[in-house]
Amino acid sequence: MASVQERDFAFHEKRRDTDHESFLSHKRMRWLKVATFLCVAAFATYFLIDVEPRHNGGSWYGYTLGTIGLLLIVWLSLLGIRKRNMTRGRWSLKAWTSAHVYLGLALIVIGTLHTGFQLGWNVHTLAWGLMMLVIGSGIYGVVVYSVLPAALSNNAREMTRAQMVEALEAIDRQLDSAAQPLERARADLVIAALEEDVFAPGVVARLTGRYPGCRTTWALQNFGVGMNPNETEDRVRTLLGRRKAQLDQIRRAMKIRARLEVWLYIHIPATIALLAALTAHVISVFYYW
Repeated sequence: MASVQERDFAFHEKRRDTDHESFLSHKRMRWLKVATFLCVAAFATYFLIDVEPRHNGGSWYGYTLGTIGLLLIVWLSLLGIRKRNMTRGRWSLKAWTSAHVYLGLALIVIGTLHTGFQLGWNVHTLAWGLMMLVIGSGIYGVVVYSVLPAALSNNAREMTRAQMVEALEAIDRQLDSAAQPLERARADLVIAALEEDVFAPGVVARLTGRYPGCRTTWALQNFGVGMNPNETEDRVRTLLGRRKAQLDQIRRAMKIRARLEVWLYIHIPATIALLAALTAHVISVFYYW
């Protein structure tokens, strides 16, 4: 029989492996297999079952797929609530997220087959379109969360956001002191750069990483143009270059974080709109049934 120490070691090894396991490969892709089975079953029954005059959401088969799709959507929408109650085991956050991703993808097949490919300008198609928008934004979220955290870590170079800002503030103090002897025209360039708020630009600038009005870049490009630099000017120019490099690091971090978070501003409102459209869809179906 295994000793207590051996059982303890095996338990901790298994727990460590689980902790490092991606939600996409959780439990040997259990939920991918479940989602694949649902899609294959939906496709097989769709082509094997004869519905007159043709497949549509109002047939008994359409109602069956619609009920499955509705239950899946409501269940998967609970992930936001589930995140606030993290546990280990069968229904850990990782397991729930894995189910959310793969069953969400299965809804593309189940929801589309439910419509019988009969789409028009009505609340039913609105619900289908919102479902596809939710799934599409979710796919974007999965992709960016698989790729961008590593880029964020590489950019940070073991620095936290607070440390990046502190480094910029330290450069600014040196730059402010070094610029004191400068004449007015060049001092104004430095002052404009120092007054620039790194967090002021909006969503577009953060997502694209483009800052055409950057005062630090302008000061660096125009400082001492057509003049013979002295020791003070060389010092200021060097500090401006360091400030620009530090700004670039902070802005890259902001761009990555913005791309990590922007999908949620589509995914969550679209999910709420989808639930509302589904409610209208179900009510109208039973009203005209």
